[in-house]
Amino acid sequence: MSKGSLALLNLIFPDDCRVCGETLQDFARVPVCANCLAEPSPFVAEYFCVSCKTPFVNQAPLDEQGQCALCRLGLKGFDTVYTYGSYEGTLQRLVHLFKYDKMDPLARYFGPLLAKALPRETTFDVIVPMPLHWWKRWQRGFNQAELLANEVGRRWNVPVRNAARRRKNTSAQAGLTNAKRRENVAGAFAVNGRLDGKHVLLVDDVMTTGATASACARALKRAGAARVTLLTLARTDRRMSVELDSLGAHA
Repeated sequence: MSKGSLALLNLIFPDDCRVCGETLQDFARVPVCANCLAEPSPFVAEYFCVSCKTPFVNQAPLDEQGQCALCRLGLKGFDTVYTYGSYEGTLQRLVHLFKYDKMDPLARYFGPLLAKALPRETTFDVIVPMPLHWWKRWQRGFNQAELLANEVGRRWNVPVRNAARRRKNTSAQAGLTNAKRRENVAGAFAVNGRLDGKHVLLVDDVMTTGATASACARALKRAGAARVTLLTLARTDRRMSVELDSLGAHA
């Protein structure tokens, strides 16, 4: 469709930005204005765990090696985490539009953000999207993690493989305690085939406590993966001290 046709279509069928509500000046497949698309900024924090990259406002939760309490106790399956931004504001709204309003063309916009989060010198053997249960995928019409993984795969020239699958349709993690999150995803993942010696990049849209990603990463390692790196578009802001009675946030 030509620019003239798009302008005419926008004139006849005006639309508003789904984020800020301003009238869109141009017709596009995604009804979000250019300002809102440009707004999400990279995640910034002063201190990070050297292993899982969890951010903190002060150095107290980290030991002399720079590890947080959870990583010192080995309560995670992935080896490191990279993420673009904080799951709040405009980025949170864009992710919601992507997942729940079926605006899958946003994946092409998210691709460059993921690329910024991932160090270019890092190498991987295979990219694995976080799987959805078949029922949830059928309801949504697509797996958002797979669309994001494909964007990363094109930029890194690394194959994307749907190696992991969900064996059970788990309930939503939101609102669950850390222990309940671990229980909810226990045994939820299986892997098709072997990944012996592979460095796997596991891609998902949002990381909260890390319980789901950890369970999937452990399944990948049981299938032989030597290393699992987690890449997410956004993560909840965990810039706080970790209390020992909440162990398992990354399990």
